[in-house]
Amino acid sequence: MPFPRAAGILLHPTSLPSEFGIGDLGRTAYEFVDFLVAAKQTYWQVLPLGPTGFGDSPYQCFSAFAGNTLLISPEVLVEEELLTADEIADRPDFPEGRVDFGAVIEWKTSLLEKAYQRFRLTTSVNLRGSFESFTQVVAEWLDDYALFRAIKKTQDQKSWQQWDEELKLRDEAAILRAHEELLEEVQAQKFYQFLFFKQWTRLKSYANGKGIRIVGDVPIFISLDSADVWRNPQEFKLNRDGSPKVVAGVPPDYFSKTGQLWGNPIYNWDAMREDGFKWWISRVKFTLRTVDILRIDHFRGFAASWEVPGGDKTAENGRWVNVPGKELFLTLRRELGRLPILAEDLGVITPDVEELRDGFGFPGMRILQFAFGGDTANHDLPHNYINNCVVYTGTHDNDTTVGWYNSQAGAGSTRDEDEITREHDFCLRYLNSDGSEIHWDFIRAVLASVANTAIVPVQDLLGLGTEARMNLPASESGNWFWRLRDGELNEAICERLGSLTETYGRK
Repeated sequence: MPFPRAAGILLHPTSLPSEFGIGDLGRTAYEFVDFLVAAKQTYWQVLPLGPTGFGDSPYQCFSAFAGNTLLISPEVLVEEELLTADEIADRPDFPEGRVDFGAVIEWKTSLLEKAYQRFRLTTSVNLRGSFESFTQVVAEWLDDYALFRAIKKTQDQKSWQQWDEELKLRDEAAILRAHEELLEEVQAQKFYQFLFFKQWTRLKSYANGKGIRIVGDVPIFISLDSADVWRNPQEFKLNRDGSPKVVAGVPPDYFSKTGQLWGNPIYNWDAMREDGFKWWISRVKFTLRTVDILRIDHFRGFAASWEVPGGDKTAENGRWVNVPGKELFLTLRRELGRLPILAEDLGVITPDVEELRDGFGFPGMRILQFAFGGDTANHDLPHNYINNCVVYTGTHDNDTTVGWYNSQAGAGSTRDEDEITREHDFCLRYLNSDGSEIHWDFIRAVLASVANTAIVPVQDLLGLGTEARMNLPASESGNWFWRLRDGELNEAICERLGSLTETYGRK
C-alpha cells in the first residue's frame, strides 16, 4: 500500500521518562504523543511490545501476542483503585536515564500481585465484566500463554525445554492437572494482560485521535522459550525433546565477522502451509489490532532463511533455505485485506527478496549511516532513493548518529580505521557539513529526501553519543536499557523538528 509523505520518531516505551524505573503507558507516554503532534510528526515507531525474557530483548519474547506487563503504569492503577499511592511511593531508588531490569521486574511484579489481589475482592461490575470480555475475545492465545507463565513460575522460570518431561511435552493428563492446580496463577496472568492491553488501547486511541499512527515491530522469528513454540511444536523444526534442529541467524555482516547467531527456532513451513498459515494469520490479525502499521523485521527471511545447525556457537556454518513467503503474504492479503507493512530489507538482499517486496508494494528501508561506505551508486544515499521507501538516520541496531560519527575501528561494526576515515570524509562532503551538528545534518537529509516515510530515533534528535545506543547486534549484554530524562525533549527541539518537517512537505 502507498504511504503518504510523512515523518516520525522511533522511541520504545521502555525508554520514556518515569519515576518507576522503566518507561510505561502513563503520563509521559501521553506527553510524548503531544510532543509528536507539536513537532508535526505522523508516526510513533516502537519495538516489539511483548514480554521479554533472558537478556531483556524485545526481539526474544515469551509470546508473539502478549504484552510486556513491565509497561503497565502504576499511576494509572492508583487512579483505578487497584493500588494505593503509598504502595507506589514505596519504591527502590531506580537509576535515572537507564533501566535496571532486575530491580524493575522484582518491584513491578510485587505491585501487579497486589493489584490482582485487590481485583479478586472488587465489587465493580464494570471491571469484572471488562476482564471477562477481554479473556473471551483473546482466548485463542491468552489461555495457553497464561498457563505457560504459570507453569514457568513453578519451574523456577526455566526455559520450557528444561521443565519436567510431562509438562515439557504437554502430556494431556499433566496439562489438565496443571490447569486445576495453577488456576489462581493462570487467572492472575490473564489479569496482567488485561491491564496491559487496557492501558495500551487507551494510549493508542489517544494517539490516533491526535493524528499519530503507531508503527509496530513484528520480528519474523520468535523466541524458543515462548508459549507459541511450547504450544505448537509441530510448526517448528524441533527434535523430539523440544530442542531446535536448526536456529536462525545471518551470515557474517557489518556487525560481526562470524555472523549473528540469534538462536530462534526455524518455522516448519511445510506444516504451516498445510494448515493454511493459521498461526501467521492469527498473529498478524491481532498485531494489527494493537498497532496501525507493521514493520516486518528481517523481511528477507520470507524469501529464504539462514539456518544454522542447532549446536553451533556461531552463524558461520549456516545455509540459505527457501521459504514460501509469496504464498504466505497472498494468504494474509486474502484473509485480512490491505496489508500496511514496512519491510526491513537489510542484510544480504537478493533478487528473490526484491521481487517479494516489490510484488506486494511493501516499502523497503534505507539507512543513512550505511550510505557513505561505497561509491555514489550506494542505494542508501539520498539521491538514489525512491518514493516508496522508509529512510532512517539509523535504527535501534545502529549506533546513534553522533556515536557513528565519532566511532573507532572495531567498535560496534566490522569497519577498520581507513574505512571510517573515508566514510567521514565522504559524509561531510555529501552533506556539506562541518560535523558540528552532524545529527541535525542527518535529520535534514532524510526529511528532505524523496522517500515517502522518514523516521528518526529520538537519540538523534538529542544529539546523544554511543552511551545512548539501544542495541549492539551479536552482543549478549548491555542492551535495551537507555531512557530519556524528563525535559530532554524541549521546546527548542520540538520547534526545530517541526520547522524542518513542514519545510520538506511532510505535514
